[in-house]
Amino acid sequence: MQTINWQAIGQAKQAALEVLLYNAEGPHFGFPRTAAWGYPEPYTRDLMISILGIAVSGNEQLFESIRKVLHALALNQSERGHISSMVHNPDDRGSSDTTPLFLIAVAVFRNMTGEREFLHEATQKALTWMEYQSPEDCYLVAQQPTSDWRDEQWVLGHGLFVNTLVYTYLRLLGQPERAEHLRQEMRHFAVREAPCHQQVHDRLVSTNKPYYALWSYKILGSERFDLLGNSLAILSGIASPARALEIIAWIEEECTSMQHRGELALNLPPNFFPFVQPGDPDWNWRYPEFNQPGNYHNGGIWPFVCGFYIAALVAAKKYELAAEKLMALTESIKLVNTAKVDYGFNEWIKAQDGQAMGQDWQTWSAAMYLYAAHCVEHKQTPFFEAMRQETASIEATTLNEPLGLNM
Repeated sequence: MQTINWQAIGQAKQAALEVLLYNAEGPHFGFPRTAAWGYPEPYTRDLMISILGIAVSGNEQLFESIRKVLHALALNQSERGHISSMVHNPDDRGSSDTTPLFLIAVAVFRNMTGEREFLHEATQKALTWMEYQSPEDCYLVAQQPTSDWRDEQWVLGHGLFVNTLVYTYLRLLGQPERAEHLRQEMRHFAVREAPCHQQVHDRLVSTNKPYYALWSYKILGSERFDLLGNSLAILSGIASPARALEIIAWIEEECTSMQHRGELALNLPPNFFPFVQPGDPDWNWRYPEFNQPGNYHNGGIWPFVCGFYIAALVAAKKYELAAEKLMALTESIKLVNTAKVDYGFNEWIKAQDGQAMGQDWQTWSAAMYLYAAHCVEHKQTPFFEAMRQETASIEATTLNEPLGLNM
């Protein structure tokens, strides 16, 4: 095992804080930048995810910056409760993940500050909006293609990532019964051996596929692997401890195989695999320009997603592996695309050759590095510990008895 270098991690944490402080005020009404030079706009999802790193930073300037963002989102909230995709633009709508991310961020901010009624009215409106996002009037929510963080990848119907966000905010905001109903419905994401997914299964090494599928809706779906959704399933407790260990073992086995085939240059997992190839049924007409295999959402390595994976490893008590991946992430955040800086905190890295391809000094890359480092150092996952304990308690007491139907 690689020895963990706390001095290198400390230097990287300081660099991450520098990025966040630089990005804390941008040209759009003083709201934070999404990336220092490439994305001056305040994208809601990026800033909501960044609250995890801001929370563990303990930096008051960043606390007040995210308070300003949350207040603005509440003011720009739609009449029915939807949260805009841009903090400063109430007319930029259509995202499936901004409202659940807002709810998570409000819950985390309340925990950070002790302000238990912070943005109460906006929170209730957002909760109501989310209850209407199920076309089947159940607990799983549905979405339109390219409406979550994957703006160049189709996720249709019940997406894994968005539903793990829903489960997370339900737990954080004290709705355990609704959360448990949702967890039970996650069986829709079970991976099956089916002829329609043969192009996926043929490219995987292991015959055991314990992970949750990318998306599912009625008889349709994609059984490709979503690292962010599965990491959140582990972190939040949707996956049992035993299943979490199986998912992690599967990820590491598949990544080793990809390295041997020349598909993976770093000791970090791609955000999505197996890559969609030209000729596959799910190859989209825009992919040749934006989403080639191993690029962007089609298998790029995203530092912020790797931060969630490292936190999931800590949640599963895989402390040595978490430390190993943190060291790999510490090296990867030095990669730079165009900026003249020592730490690039780049947006995404090409899987096959390890080249930084996105925007440098990305807010969520820096923030999730801080969160991942904190998790490894303290062997805890702030804001997620209690929800995993609650789920384990339910498992122990119900012994798989049928749930009631009360909402």
